[in-house]
Amino acid sequence: MKTHASPLRYLASLLLFVTLFAASCGSKEGKVEGVNMLYGTESKVWKTDKELDSAGDKVKQTDAQEDERITFFANKQYNMTSPAGAVNGKYEFDQAGKKITMTPDGASQSNTFDVVTLTDDKLTLRSPQGAELRLEKE
Repeated sequence: MKTHASPLRYLASLLLFVTLFAASCGSKEGKVEGVNMLYGTESKVWKTDKELDSAGDKVKQTDAQEDERITFFANKQYNMTSPAGAVNGKYEFDQAGKKITMTPDGASQSNTFDVVTLTDDKLTLRSPQGAELRLEKE
């Protein structure tokens, strides 16, 4: 005995597929675009959207942390500002490896982060320990 899928079941399956496809195409999370998304035409200011610890739990931001900004410039320089002061430095962006290395001026050590998301208005950096900093364009 041969069974045929009902037209309603077929339609439901097709609708589910289209919905999943549309959702996956619309998501910017996990998308790493070109380095120019980091700095725009000459520079771009980023502010904290949210911070997650290595377990994926949201970290409450202090008022001072909410006032922190990082500006990336086209000349591979960056500037981080907060109520406590400012730090300048240089960065290298590895598009293929999806990594950014930041070295503060005068420092012998650099910090390397995985670039999880980089679009025109979203930037997510992940530390080697797994904590994430989600930034948005100011």
